[in-house]
Amino acid sequence: MDGTHRTFVIIGGGLAGAKAAQTLREEGFPGRVILIGDEHEQPYERPPLSKDYLTGRAVRESVFVHPPAWYAHNRIELHLGQPAVAIDRAAREVRLGDGTRLPYDALLLATGAEPHRLGIPGTQLANVHHLRRLAHSDHLRGVLTGTAGAGEPLVIAGAGWIGLEVAAAARTLGAEVIVVEPGPTPLHGVLGPEVGAVFSELHRFHGVTFHFGTRLAEITGRDGVVAGVTTEDGRRLPARAVLAAIGAGPRTALAEGAGIALSEGGGIAVDAALRTSDPAIFAAGDVAAVAHPGGKGGRLRVEHWANALNSGPAAARSMLGHEVVYDRVPYFFSDQYDAGLEYSGWAPPGAYDRVVFRGDLAKRAFIAFWLREGRVLAGLNMNVWDVVEPIQRLVRAGLPVDPEALADPGTPLESLVPGDRLKG
Repeated sequence: MDGTHRTFVIIGGGLAGAKAAQTLREEGFPGRVILIGDEHEQPYERPPLSKDYLTGRAVRESVFVHPPAWYAHNRIELHLGQPAVAIDRAAREVRLGDGTRLPYDALLLATGAEPHRLGIPGTQLANVHHLRRLAHSDHLRGVLTGTAGAGEPLVIAGAGWIGLEVAAAARTLGAEVIVVEPGPTPLHGVLGPEVGAVFSELHRFHGVTFHFGTRLAEITGRDGVVAGVTTEDGRRLPARAVLAAIGAGPRTALAEGAGIALSEGGGIAVDAALRTSDPAIFAAGDVAAVAHPGGKGGRLRVEHWANALNSGPAAARSMLGHEVVYDRVPYFFSDQYDAGLEYSGWAPPGAYDRVVFRGDLAKRAFIAFWLREGRVLAGLNMNVWDVVEPIQRLVRAGLPVDPEALADPGTPLESLVPGDRLKG
């Protein structure tokens, strides 16, 4: 069969789904390609929602993965604003909310993640926000613009990546910002205290107020609108708006309802070819839990742009029957004020025994390396560029490296990569 009569269905209107559809056509798949998205918007990228789009520096059209005409030109059938509600694996059909049934020969789940909600009184008030979708960013930008100079701050629950990026955007727009974070530093669960302290200093320099070691206990209002918050340690803080930035969870309900195996750590369990426990169903992007390079058999779910960008095409090739081994080193980037950074690898607190710095922390131009028994688990470069490739090669090699050489700016990183040492 040449594939003309085959149907591939993609559930998910984000970057992973759109790139999978693109790859199917680029690889010459002649059959039917259907992309289902529960938003009315065409597939778009999410990083600008907390960065340039939120501040107004990027126009709306710039966030979309493809221009509108691209889908018709490439014969991609879009079902937008209509969620998939069930998968019938026996019949190989996807059922939509309006009752439509779509057949598939291969199915890709790129359903993404959903923000965690604040389980406290007051979340029903106006101006309590989450940030995951384009409409969320539109609403939040209006709030930040109105908040600027008003003396009533935006209170952000959570000092993770989204919380810090929105804090930077809000300060750029002139809004006052208070961040409430249960950890001892920003990004403590991702970067640990050593590098988390760098972000604390960065944001304080730009006027952000932090309250560490506590959570929001209640959101108070006036006339149905946010007026303030109370923290678990008894602080009462004014607020014009509240952003819940306390993480996200994988959207696995469709998979679970269809009896597809989930990972113990969350997400849909996939093999190296991004195939689920059903050989006709694949997963990519935020929802996929894939074996982590160097993770000793553990699975990792990566909620970042690069994973969506790369795993969507990898899954598409796997759907076509190509040999695929998806083992990329996790990577993400962030921009906050004048600080641009890239992070490669994975080294949460408890996984490493040492952090080595190269460069100038005071000027926020440095590389941080997380080590365990001399092996590089992860590296973060802030305002230092063109170093991601050697950092990722050090992570992938998993061999001991001299910490003093890592810390020495005069020692080229390439010379520390085992393969390059042998070539030299």
